[in-house]
Amino acid sequence: MIRREKGKYDYTLLTALGFLIIMGLVILYSTSAYNGEVKFHDEFYYLKKQVFATSLGIAAMFFVAEMDYHIWKSVAYLGYLAAVLLALAVIFVGEEYNGSKRWLSLGPLSFQPSEFAKVAVILFLAVIVTKNVKDMGKMKTLMKIMVSILPIVGLIGASNLSTAIIILGIGVILVFVASPRYGQFIVMGLIGVGFMTVFLALESYRLERLEIWRNPEKFEKGYQTLQGLYAIGSGGLFGRGLGASVQKLGFVPEAQNDMIFSIVCEELGLFGAGFLLILFLILIWRFFVIATHAKDLFGALIATGAMAHMMIQVILNIAVVTNTIPNTGITLPFISYGGTSVVFLLIEMGLVLSVSRVIQ
Repeated sequence: MIRREKGKYDYTLLTALGFLIIMGLVILYSTSAYNGEVKFHDEFYYLKKQVFATSLGIAAMFFVAEMDYHIWKSVAYLGYLAAVLLALAVIFVGEEYNGSKRWLSLGPLSFQPSEFAKVAVILFLAVIVTKNVKDMGKMKTLMKIMVSILPIVGLIGASNLSTAIIILGIGVILVFVASPRYGQFIVMGLIGVGFMTVFLALESYRLERLEIWRNPEKFEKGYQTLQGLYAIGSGGLFGRGLGASVQKLGFVPEAQNDMIFSIVCEELGLFGAGFLLILFLILIWRFFVIATHAKDLFGALIATGAMAHMMIQVILNIAVVTNTIPNTGITLPFISYGGTSVVFLLIEMGLVLSVSRVIQ
């Protein structure tokens, strides 16, 4: 049993998180300076916005960490409803960028509701599972819980399939860890495969992505994937050196976003990319430790939800960059550019830290 003095943070988690944030900002500047200069005549354009969002997120993280996490039980349903309404708003009045409608404009600021939805779903499911814990061995209960998140999955999936997959994955993992029986997940898996098959078939561009994934060199849209692979291959063991990437000079479009891991590999090589992955593994490990030693089931599910989110998103991003799976347009946590993403990721860290503070 891990014993921790009440009120103390998990310093291993905070240390790994600190390294990730600093490394992310350095990598972001190196990756985005060229695009910032070309598009906005300011090589620090993306870095300044990311620093602002990170500062806001860190303040929110410690604010949430100091709160009793049980308070979120009373607002979890309201948070989920807000996530659904915001997802609806994106469909009708959302802003489109690079062909994707995922943002809402709030004056000079843009906001991506799908990032809020991830946190809202973790809290919502933690409450639902806690209330139904005695019936988690019944297939009926599992299906009822999964059906409850289908509205947000469907609304977000209409324009952002990758985030919908993450939310669905979080739901499956939370239900899985709370269920005493595992055989029923085979049935759920088959249902999930059927659902995804129908979902992919509804839009021709989703099937086109499968073809691009199989033969990227035959399609114009496979250009980004190929250039990302060139960047990874040219990095070798130790990389070209920080700031020395060639592929970020317009060859990998929007290199500071989804494909940033390819630039990490090019500039820092296998060793630099490996160090980055070790930091993510430490975070995931600490989430697991906190979940297994949490004071109650609600706290354990919050930590498990954060672990599932981090694990799924990192795996999907790296799988896309290496062309292991079709391109889904997903960011690398704390590394890719995105203010909304980093703010809500840090709020999520705050929730986990609030659980760790009361471990006895």
